[in-house]
Amino acid sequence: MSDALPKIERLKKRPDFLACAQGPHCARGAVLVQARSRDETPLVRAGFTATKRIGGAVERNRAKRRLREAARLLLPALASPGFDYVFIARGGVTTRPWPRLLDDVKSALIRLAADRDRPQS
Repeated sequence: MSDALPKIERLKKRPDFLACAQGPHCARGAVLVQARSRDETPLVRAGFTATKRIGGAVERNRAKRRLREAARLLLPALASPGFDYVFIARGGVTTRPWPRLLDDVKSALIRLAADRDRPQS
């Protein structure tokens, strides 16, 4: 069954987040998505972060919950196997209408995939 969706795990360690910061990124609306290719396994890993600029702890947690749910819905279809993704909340992520937030995440993932597939010159 080669058409199986990639298994998605969580990034939890700081070195993994820092390694993703060195890769390509795409900012769309209320979210910034960073990606990094790994050659180890076809596993997809995702991490979520929100800085104090977003607001207090309640606002940051709400922002990360919204990004986790968007990633849960979109990553199985749009993620590239063997990649790590970091979703960084930007201003307005907690007040952005849900369909617009999904569009932001989807367009960022599509853009990262297109950049990956583009031949290097």
